[in-house]
Amino acid sequence: MGNERTEELLEYIRETIPDAQLANGYNDAIIGVAGGFDTGRVVYSVQKMIEIAAKELSVDHDEASEWLEYNTFQAYVGEYAPIYLYLEE
Repeated sequence: MGNERTEELLEYIRETIPDAQLANGYNDAIIGVAGGFDTGRVVYSVQKMIEIAAKELSVDHDEASEWLEYNTFQAYVGEYAPIYLYLEE
């Protein structure tokens, strides 16, 4: 976990949304918290998660993407499951 913004987001999540589910090892990919119907769900950047996974697993972008799709994005972990957002670049 690196930057100050990430730390502030995590503090906010811990204090205001104690039931929120986090994707272990991907705190640096958090881009916010959902509001409205999905209030309380942590939002992650898929692109950033792929970068992190590729580095951690020592694989290329495609393999990291496939690994995340199978092991993370398709997992249901409850009402406060994370949201994985594909950002246009």
